Amino acid sequence: MNDSAAHRDDWTESEELAERMIPLIGALRREHDVVTSLHGHRLLGLSATGLVEVHERVAQLGHERLPIEDTLAVLEAIHALAPGASSLDVARLVAGHAESGQPLETYLAEVLAPAMGAVAAEPTDVVLYGFGRIGRLLARILIAHTGGGSGLRLRAIVVRRGAENDLVKRASLLLRDSVHGRFAGSVTVDEEAEQIIANGTRIQVIYSDDPSTIDYTAYDIRDAIVVDNTGRWRDEEGLSQHLRSTGAARVLLTAPGKSPLKNIVHGINDDTIADADRILSAASCTTNAITPVLAAIDEAYGVVKGHVETVHSFTNDQNLIDNFHKGDRRGRSAVLNMVITETGAAKAVAKALPQLEGKLTGSSIRVPTPDVSLAVLHLTIERPATKDEVNDYLRRVSLHSKLRQQIDYVESPDVVSTDFVGSHRAGIVDGLATIADEDTLILYVWYDNEFGYSCQVIRVLEVMAGSHPIVLPERREVTLRG
Repeated sequence: MNDSAAHRDDWTESEELAERMIPLIGALRREHDVVTSLHGHRLLGLSATGLVEVHERVAQLGHERLPIEDTLAVLEAIHALAPGASSLDVARLVAGHAESGQPLETYLAEVLAPAMGAVAAEPTDVVLYGFGRIGRLLARILIAHTGGGSGLRLRAIVVRRGAENDLVKRASLLLRDSVHGRFAGSVTVDEEAEQIIANGTRIQVIYSDDPSTIDYTAYDIRDAIVVDNTGRWRDEEGLSQHLRSTGAARVLLTAPGKSPLKNIVHGINDDTIADADRILSAASCTTNAITPVLAAIDEAYGVVKGHVETVHSFTNDQNLIDNFHKGDRRGRSAVLNMVITETGAAKAVAKALPQLEGKLTGSSIRVPTPDVSLAVLHLTIERPATKDEVNDYLRRVSLHSKLRQQIDYVESPDVVSTDFVGSHRAGIVDGLATIADEDTLILYVWYDNEFGYSCQVIRVLEVMAGSHPIVLPERREVTLRG
């Protein structure tokens, strides 16, 4: 058999094994509230080809190559064991079993013991106030994560009525997206009930111009977290209007919040979220992208000072063609120009990392792309470093540290911005672009300023709701410096 035929046969066999995984992955989620992943890459909803691709992807990131037949064997054994609500990293279970020398069933019974009989958290109602770029992506993620009715439940969106066929238009925008593609599933409308139905999830559409006058309990929505995607209010006084509505318990802003609001970057300071916090901010997309990388560099090398330049995709607050705009330069055509503008992201880093207070400056250039941005971190560091040292460190941080949900790492001679559309990480370090010369370090960090940021928002929501299940196998985190 020639090499070409052998590769084709290997691929066909891998797809066959992956096809056998799909019903197991679905049954674990529906029947037991078990979420499965490979080194953080969620398996639910993937096609057979997608499952094979994920195995290739984790190997490219530097993990040990994972035989797909081993993944299938572990999934079959987990299904037979029937643990309770949990988040299981199958790749780490495969590796742990290989190291243990035990029979698979014995090993899994020991490692998954904390999940046996575990019950999912009580569901938390979520209301999206605003249904623009971030609101619709949050809706997609929340719907995709819906399982047996536990965890975060998307119950309603609040918008201002824009047209007679407003409901149909909102549903259509959820179904189709020029950047992120078609919604994975079915979207219909119930015009009489004024609801959007997406993959069986009924989403009440509430029309209102005043957040303080809504009675959510009229729709059987109680103790809800209201996610304000409008950016209209960024201070405590304005956002507290949501808390005057009946049925709302807490508020999360998807924009930088003004002091004294806590600006939360998941992975950095989400441990400061307290039950008493009624209003929180998830900071900005840029702050979420750069803060984890800065935290890692500061711990290993010490940041003396730095400048952050963001090359940012244009946004809705710019004009498509030249017209009046209250902001400087933003009135010029977003699709024809690079536009120099300001960013508060560098200063906002200090709200999550106080040790960097006063050490960073920042500026931004808006460019004619619809999504994915690039942050250039020009840093002066205390301890000298080489390019290879820094890259190896950041690669390991992306694989094994407490920031592995936030930081990704890539080395490719042909990678460009569109390659990062749909990334679930807050930021992706481009290793080939790294420059290091003694105490000068320049890092290039890509980020999907829409989807990657939305994933960070969901993580903050899970902390607020206390809805994230136990993560297994338990493992001592590698320190950032290690």
